[in-house]
Amino acid sequence: MTFRPLHDRILVRRIEAEEKTAGGIIIPDTAKEKPQEGEVIAIGPGARDESGKLTPLDVKAGDRILFGKWSGTEIKLNGEDLLIMKESDVMGVIEQTATVKKAA
Repeated sequence: MTFRPLHDRILVRRIEAEEKTAGGIIIPDTAKEKPQEGEVIAIGPGARDESGKLTPLDVKAGDRILFGKWSGTEIKLNGEDLLIMKESDVMGVIEQTATVKKAA
């Protein structure tokens, strides 16, 4: 089954947080918070402005995004827990930068 969001909505898969801290302490499930980072799975065509013109979304499928703790609506699709939210709930896109090694 496929899912296509409508208007300015996006479908997001949460990216699970690390199981350990930087110091090596394992975080139990009861102490973990919901991840606020996710990957965009699908996007709608965009929102319409007052004149009826379609405004495309800034995010695209595959983007890694940051969103609010209580953003979106949790849904289960094909046995997978996903979020559907409006683009306005997205705080920003996390861009992966390539690390450049300096020659010694």
